[in-house]
Amino acid sequence: MNRISRSAVAALAAAGLALGLGACSQAADEAAERVDNAINETYEVTYEVTGSGIESISYNGGGGDAMNPKLETVEKPTLPWTKTVTLKGIEAPLVTPVAIQGGAEATCKITHDGKVLKEAAGKGAGATLSCVAISPIAE
Repeated sequence: MNRISRSAVAALAAAGLALGLGACSQAADEAAERVDNAINETYEVTYEVTGSGIESISYNGGGGDAMNPKLETVEKPTLPWTKTVTLKGIEAPLVTPVAIQGGAEATCKITHDGKVLKEAAGKGAGATLSCVAISPIAE
C-alpha cells in the first residue's frame, strides 16, 4: 500500500473511531438519564397485615431513600391493617408485623397496581416476619 493510501485508511479509521466513541458517549448519557428518571419516579404500594396478637407493625412510610428508608411504627394495630404509601425510585417497600404472644398469627402482603409483590405468613410467640419487595421501578 502506498503512502497516500495508508494515510487515507488511517484518516477513515480515526473518523470511524471518533464516530463510534460519540455513539458510546450518547448511549452512556441516555443510560444516565434513565437512571436519574428512575431514581426520581414515585410509585404507590399498599401494605396489608392480617392475623391476631400483633403488637406492632413497622413499615417504610416514604420520605427516605433507598439507603435510609424512613420507617414508621404502629403500636397495637387494629387488624386487618392496611396502609398505602408513596415511595420513590429504587426505595424498597417493606412491612414487618411483630407478635410476642404465644398464639399470634400474622400475614403480610405488599401490592402495587393490583399485583402482589411479596407475601409471607408466620405464627407463634416472638413471630416476626417481613415482607420486603424490590421496587417496581427497579424491575
